[in-house]
Amino acid sequence: MVEKSTKESSFEKITPILLIVTIILTFGVGILWQKVSTLEGGKADSLKADSLTEPVDVGQPSPDGKLTEEQAKNIAPISDDDHIKGSKDAKIILIEYSDLECPYCSTFHLTAEQAKEEYGDDIAWVYRQYPLDAIHSNARPAAIASECAAEIGGNDSFWDFLSIGFEDPETNLTNTGLKSVAASIGLDADKFAECIDSGSQDEKVENQYQGGLAAGVNGTPGNFIINDKGEAWIIPGAVPLETLKQAIDLALESR
Repeated sequence: MVEKSTKESSFEKITPILLIVTIILTFGVGILWQKVSTLEGGKADSLKADSLTEPVDVGQPSPDGKLTEEQAKNIAPISDDDHIKGSKDAKIILIEYSDLECPYCSTFHLTAEQAKEEYGDDIAWVYRQYPLDAIHSNARPAAIASECAAEIGGNDSFWDFLSIGFEDPETNLTNTGLKSVAASIGLDADKFAECIDSGSQDEKVENQYQGGLAAGVNGTPGNFIINDKGEAWIIPGAVPLETLKQAIDLALESR
């Protein structure tokens, strides 16, 4: 009886400690989950460990998301280095800063495809790289691989690579998976491997990432709508099609 009583007493002593430890662990897991979710949803500070800069505080946009003229100037203009569906002279440009390993980006990719189909030649869609390195270990290698797809097969191969990559990131964004995706769209395996090993696309991916930081992107997907007057609206996160259409229509009406 004495031995049992001693054990019960010892357990009672450590119970409060166990409770405190459990609370701390639960709180930590909750914070981590929230941080990952908001980053992927386009609404949090970047966690890129080796970045030389932080997201630029461009100030708050208007309630409808419209940026000031000065804020709009922070968005890098369309160039020959961009991957674009449609004409760069379209009435509306949708610029998407995205991460291939981000599930919210996968969802928005389909939304952007729907918008492009619905608005036709009135809209052009630009995809730019924004890998969240600290939470997505495959994001940057996948971004580089997609740029290699473009280098070898051109613009169509780039978009095909994205579409397949987004379908099943857990499988398609591994080292073996990237090679399989490249093969599935008809890219030469040796040229693809050589491109990745050479590092020829590393700088482009980093430049696009830094361009997103400069524009105020702090999560993925980070999107901008720009009309042919140069007016710009920010659309953070994987918004549904109807919300995206509202922004597009607003930009069209403002022309």
